[in-house]
Amino acid sequence: MQLSITCQYLARYQRIAADNGEIDLLPVTGAQRRFALVRSLDPVGRPDIVPMFFAFPRGTVDPLRLRAAANHLAARHPVLRAHPEVLRGTPALRVAEPDVPVERIVRAPGEDAATTLRRALSAWTAQGSPLRLYLAEDGPDAEEEVLAVVLDHAACDGQSLARIVEELSSAYRHGIGPGELAPADAAAELAAYREAVQMQLEAEQRAGSAAALEYWGGRLRAVRERPALPVPQDLAPGALPTGAAELRLPAPASGAPFPALLDACRATARVLYGAGHVSPIGYPWGGRPAAAAPVVGCFLNTVVFPAGTHDAPGAPSGDDPFGAEATATDWWGDLDRADTPFDEVVHAARSAGSLWSGRLDGLLTVDDARRRPPLSLGGVVGREVHIDGRHVRAPFAVSVTHGPELHIRMVWDRSVHDDRSATDGFGAFCATLPAPQRADVTVG
Repeated sequence: MQLSITCQYLARYQRIAADNGEIDLLPVTGAQRRFALVRSLDPVGRPDIVPMFFAFPRGTVDPLRLRAAANHLAARHPVLRAHPEVLRGTPALRVAEPDVPVERIVRAPGEDAATTLRRALSAWTAQGSPLRLYLAEDGPDAEEEVLAVVLDHAACDGQSLARIVEELSSAYRHGIGPGELAPADAAAELAAYREAVQMQLEAEQRAGSAAALEYWGGRLRAVRERPALPVPQDLAPGALPTGAAELRLPAPASGAPFPALLDACRATARVLYGAGHVSPIGYPWGGRPAAAAPVVGCFLNTVVFPAGTHDAPGAPSGDDPFGAEATATDWWGDLDRADTPFDEVVHAARSAGSLWSGRLDGLLTVDDARRRPPLSLGGVVGREVHIDGRHVRAPFAVSVTHGPELHIRMVWDRSVHDDRSATDGFGAFCATLPAPQRADVTVG
């Protein structure tokens, strides 16, 4: 019987750690393995990063105090001071001393804060701290400056972001740095993180059963991602590499209707890729094992939804007669196997006959902003802002933020999709959503 990828990984990691007596070496979760895979597929090896942007009145932020507070967090949470390594072909994280940079970025002539921060983020490399902070101002007469709190995605998920914002505010307020963390507390956090990852890997081992892999092989057999062909599109000088469109709706009390969002993504994929194409759409799902401590880290698996399944060759022709109901049925089946790690799912699909490499045609993320505290520095609450034009990992990505309203936003890579096709795709997304009535779509 062939061992699952997770079993093989854990056995190799344990041998390496034992051979070298590596007490500062940590195993990686399936989610972190996925980021290593995605980085290897990227033409220039770009890592996935998660930025949060906060506007503060100019002069509010004390960079030295902020750096001390950020390094206090890195001293407490091992994943915020760990660096990825590959030892004998096996990915791992090596814990180091906290060294979080807080950089005040100098604007180039003609730049605003958004352009300056986009430039800084595009230069992010895998080497260095997984947590970095950048401060930029719009100009000499600007009343605000923008602080970017940026993390390597391998070090965070949604639950982690909320804790990082809360603890950064607290450490800044109390003026503490890494030296104020007791060694016993640091050791306890390291033990809790190691235990949580071990529990996660055990859950992933169970989720990589033969039955689960057979399910995913059948589910994704027809998946083929589209080749990234150059799109002839005349862009104005200085135009952003990504386009964007957004829609705001009244927020349903029960939260975002996830099956309806998946069905809307299916409608978008049909517009962008054609009715006969089965597009892999990824979405994060899951969380820490029930018995694990709420440590900072990345424990979200990426589940793959085969958008276009009902239009696949051999399926009935025409529009899907079941619509969102069929999508919901498929989704519930997927959720029963949602812990199967991404790399195991890709392998299962390829074993079943798919030529899928693991690249995604689209991404869907849902964020409950009601659960995230604001960032407060020096008694001043930062206003969270959005910066357009950043690199998008997939040809298109839809983000849904549930706050006072439901904010739906689609971005697309202009080297893959022209603006007209992308906005048509977003229009199909919006038209597929159920009531309430939709407002005007904003395109940027």
